[in-house]
Amino acid sequence: MDQFLALRVFARVVEAGTFTKAADSLGMPKPTVTKLIQSLESHLRVKLLNRTTRRVTVTADGAAYYERTARLLTELEEIDASLSNSQASPKGRIRVDVAAVVASRIILPALHSFHARYPDIQVDLGVGDRLVNLIADNVDCVVRGGKLIDESLVARRIGQVEFMTCATPAYLATYGMPTHPSELDGPHRVVGYFSAGTGRISPYEFERDGERIELVGNYAVAVNDSNAYMAAGLAGLGIIQSGVAVLEEHVKRGELVPVLEDWTTPGIPIYVVYPPNRHLSAKVRVFVEWIAELFASA
Repeated sequence: MDQFLALRVFARVVEAGTFTKAADSLGMPKPTVTKLIQSLESHLRVKLLNRTTRRVTVTADGAAYYERTARLLTELEEIDASLSNSQASPKGRIRVDVAAVVASRIILPALHSFHARYPDIQVDLGVGDRLVNLIADNVDCVVRGGKLIDESLVARRIGQVEFMTCATPAYLATYGMPTHPSELDGPHRVVGYFSAGTGRISPYEFERDGERIELVGNYAVAVNDSNAYMAAGLAGLGIIQSGVAVLEEHVKRGELVPVLEDWTTPGIPIYVVYPPNRHLSAKVRVFVEWIAELFASA
């Protein structure tokens, strides 16, 4: 048995919660993962994991073993990094997760500049508005906006998104120009956006002269993906509220028209988030720095 490999596999199973997820993230066949865990338990003569058909839980011995070996694995990674030339020329594969609209409108159009600077880094870009579990899904970092739900994660603020509210000329020709946010509850309609994780509809927010209005709005369609939200707005299905950087190009082309311009919408902070117990390798560190530069110049 390769004990070091078995330790890495054991840690990944604990973090992922299933043998299948661990095998996928490590690029190993599931039977190999199972065999390594069995060999490790046989070597230690203790049961580390309780297995069910759907999930793996850690025994008391397994939890104690994980706590100590996880620190050991992190220290070994740090030693390797300090003795190699990876700090000067980082290489390898990183897994990043971002919201759909951030990927399509901001990161992907500029990613060539990152690869020009770091040609040996492969970026696996998970795209979607579902919040991932960084540990279980083996994600190095995520780019997300709004309030941070898990305060145990490390978050670096990289920017601020300002919002505007828009509709298509065809929509306005049919429904007219709204004069007050309350009209979004009727007779006007909006495009709804609901969380892929909770199903909660995100409210539209407006502020003016100390008055604050928050409403879900009257919608005929709601979606849970930011690209689909934009597509619905451009199709004239309702009024939409999104980032200025995303909407302004459509405004310039005449595809969208700003509405309720005498009201403002509170901006939201944008963060790069990564697990606190994971060594921030050179390849991840340079990506985080590049993302920060990208949003600073946006």
